[in-house]
Amino acid sequence: MATLRLTTRHMRQSAPGLCRRCNQKLRQQLTRSYASTSRPDIYDVVCVGGGPAGLSLLAALKANPATAGLRVALVEAQDLSKLRSWTLPPNRFSNRCSSLTPKSANFLNKIGAWNHLQRDRVQPYHEMQVWDGVSDARIEFDWAPGSVPQGNTIAYMVENLNLTSGLLRHIDELGGVSVFDGARVENITLGEETEQLDFREWPIVDLGGGKQLAARLLVGADGANSPVRTFAGIDSKGWDYERHGVVATLELEGSGWAGDETKIAYQRFLPTGPIAMLPMPGNYSTLVWSTTPANAALLKSLSAKDFIALVNAAFRLAPVDLQFMHTMKSGHEDELSWRLQHTRFDAQAVPQKVVGVQEGTVASFPLKMRHADTYIGERVALVGDAAHTTHPLAGQGLNQGQGDVESLANTIDYAVAHGQDIGTKMSLEAYNSERYVANHVLLGVIDKLHKLYSVESGPLVPLRSWGLNAVNAMGPLKGFFMKQAAGNGIKLF
Repeated sequence: MATLRLTTRHMRQSAPGLCRRCNQKLRQQLTRSYASTSRPDIYDVVCVGGGPAGLSLLAALKANPATAGLRVALVEAQDLSKLRSWTLPPNRFSNRCSSLTPKSANFLNKIGAWNHLQRDRVQPYHEMQVWDGVSDARIEFDWAPGSVPQGNTIAYMVENLNLTSGLLRHIDELGGVSVFDGARVENITLGEETEQLDFREWPIVDLGGGKQLAARLLVGADGANSPVRTFAGIDSKGWDYERHGVVATLELEGSGWAGDETKIAYQRFLPTGPIAMLPMPGNYSTLVWSTTPANAALLKSLSAKDFIALVNAAFRLAPVDLQFMHTMKSGHEDELSWRLQHTRFDAQAVPQKVVGVQEGTVASFPLKMRHADTYIGERVALVGDAAHTTHPLAGQGLNQGQGDVESLANTIDYAVAHGQDIGTKMSLEAYNSERYVANHVLLGVIDKLHKLYSVESGPLVPLRSWGLNAVNAMGPLKGFFMKQAAGNGIKLF
């Protein structure tokens, strides 16, 4: 027997052969049945993704009296119960850390989340040493006396889990957020018209088991492979760098050349990619080493002592020596000891010697650059990695996401205050205009830096070295770049 699909039009028509009273009763029963089986839960904002960007957005909306009344929901595939109570001993650190600019930290403080982080695990750093691994040209990002009236912090190193755990605790404290964790998004479609409501232009998020969420505004904070972006039909363009980022938690022989009062970050540009050592509390640092997939595989296969030796070599030896050490399967510690006897370097111009690597923290991930064609669609907005991903050499990925969130929260605030529908493209256009160009320029600069420092020989090497030395010698220009990196500079876009 063919299945009859009952629509609103069918419900409004009279069935032949029935009296008026019976027809009216039948329509009421069909309407109740249709509504009870198909009507989703209605939300003003549904955010898919419980990472730093998604959690920051929900915290910002609930912390603002103008938007606190919005009905909002979070959809996250992972179980968040362990994240709420996340903790580690003081001598152990997660290997996925991010550099938060003072501007990003101020935004987190503004929405009330900064104090919910475990602050004893957050490490500000005040100077940065960056140099060319081929020519040894160097720029020293150290503040001139009196140049920064509000402090001399370049950025804060924070574990991603510390940030997301603090944000989640703050959201629980604020209340008013429906959390669907451990929930997989099975499908996202446009809704249908019912007897009472018309959902034909609303995204419907299907969580399985009959659970559906209707979103006046659907926010994709769901990473580089964003299902929300796919649903909206927004293309994302870019390329893979054919490089992997190797991360690890390191223990140093001391708390830094300047002690705990002035923490220093280090970054050396090698032909295979930059290596950075960023300070954590005490004698610990986090490593981010961008290198070839083959080198990354080698690093992950080495014993602890050989891994430590190769990291120390990467900050001290010439690229040709380092290239040879990457061909070795073992014995890196002895090889480094011999080569250091024939290598001249300023011990205090490089990080203190690495003496330990935390077990289980050596890992890698592929590096890529992607940028969505737009950040908005009808009733859709993208933030963070769903909108853009970049090379980690500048440490700006998380800060770009926080900038997106702050801008989108302000856009929603304006729409609510002026009686606008928060999901229309017209209401969201201010967010797209403010963030797209700024992110596009930064993505381009980072991409060009990666390509510039991947050159091992030729005229580009002396040219880039001259530029680095020139900026280092020009105090005002260097101060301008430092303020831009810290998020405290003038707004260029």
